[in-house]
Amino acid sequence: MKEISGSTIKWVPFFITVAFGIIIWFIPAPTGVKESAWHLFAVFVATIVGFISKPLPMGAISIIAMTVIAVTNTLTIEETLSGFGNSTIWLIVIAFFISRGFIKTGLGERIAYVFVRLFGKKTLSLSYSLLISDLILAPAIPSNTARAGGVIFPIIQSLSRTFGSKPEDGTERKMGAFLLTVGFQGNLITSAMFMTAMAANPLIVKLASDTAGVTITWFGWATAMIVPGLVALIVVPFIIYKIFPPEIKQTPEASRIAKEKLDEFGQLKSSEKRMIAVFIVVLGLWIGGDSLGIGATTAALIGLSLLLLLEVLTWSDIKNEQGAWDTLVWFATLFMMATYMNKLGLIPWFSKEVSLFVSGYNWMFAVLILALVYFYSHYFFASSTAHISAMYAAFLSVMLQAGAPAMLAVILLAAFSNLFGATTHYGSGPAPVFFGAGYIEQKKWWTVGFIVSTITILIFVIIGGLWWKLLGYW
Repeated sequence: MKEISGSTIKWVPFFITVAFGIIIWFIPAPTGVKESAWHLFAVFVATIVGFISKPLPMGAISIIAMTVIAVTNTLTIEETLSGFGNSTIWLIVIAFFISRGFIKTGLGERIAYVFVRLFGKKTLSLSYSLLISDLILAPAIPSNTARAGGVIFPIIQSLSRTFGSKPEDGTERKMGAFLLTVGFQGNLITSAMFMTAMAANPLIVKLASDTAGVTITWFGWATAMIVPGLVALIVVPFIIYKIFPPEIKQTPEASRIAKEKLDEFGQLKSSEKRMIAVFIVVLGLWIGGDSLGIGATTAALIGLSLLLLLEVLTWSDIKNEQGAWDTLVWFATLFMMATYMNKLGLIPWFSKEVSLFVSGYNWMFAVLILALVYFYSHYFFASSTAHISAMYAAFLSVMLQAGAPAMLAVILLAAFSNLFGATTHYGSGPAPVFFGAGYIEQKKWWTVGFIVSTITILIFVIIGGLWWKLLGYW
């Protein structure tokens, strides 16, 4: 991510950003929508336009957005700052710090060379090996942010740097941008494949039971998602390879070089052993911590504290992790706005309007339209959990009213509740971690994300639809 330096303002993009906000602000709020909700929506749109046009760095735009919200009394100052208290956001920030431990100790580089030795002939095969790792971990780690940010992300960073791909010197397209894109998009697919692979999936199970009377077991969820999920995991990296290819494609000498490097590394250093020990503790808590009352963020905090106590990381390391602090500011701002647009009634109003639009249509057409609206409305959300909480039950109810088979509607919306994170750099927990590494420009992220979203939609609607027909869901 290449931000403009200092406080230099690009005035044309700045005025465009402000104009978007002002125009929407003074348009009368739709019937049934509170004025405060509409004004918050105006600031939200202006913020997104600012992120795209970049008159200032994203953190600076976020600070200005919060200032406007507070000064205009759209929200109270406590509400305006509430995003900074969200545990998911802090999990993302701490994932940055944990990944720094992998890089600083050299453990990440060692792991990277192991992967290179095993799958090092082609960059594409490296990307598939990462997805296999994610798929194996997915059933056991109920946080895709923890899994992607704490496990996959550090390995990708080390792999990229091993091959001389670094955003600070303009070599991000050599390998890093491609691997990060595949790693992120693949994580969303594996999250959809298991009930325990994403924190909000159990919420979907409850909403499906309450709204449609459908009971989904762990095995039932996995059975429904396994075929379209595996097809997507095979197809998506290949598509990304074609539309966003790495500069380094063939690495015939990589395995030999990796073996030589591993020989040079020799035995594990003390700092690496400490890093491994802490990571095992964190991984164990991510897998089984819920039974002890320890959530994913608390587990990450424990890990970070141990890294500091064991002197794997210093406080200077934490202070200098600029990507983490930058992500904290802009993601907390977006999360706050998305939360209060829901609380103030804008999102429920939107859901109601959509339901009126499809009333009277054939159930297949209604389901398709509703599913697409549900998917792409994620542009307005900075959290999968928030989106699911706000809209899953409403859209499921409308699908059922249109005559859709209950299990089909439940499973399709469940899949989309994970896959819709593909669209933006703020729409899911792992997104800010991967985007914050600076390898992928926002425009490219959104472009590739939209293309991947259409591919995964087609796979889950067509391949998934046929599979669900065989399973008797419709």
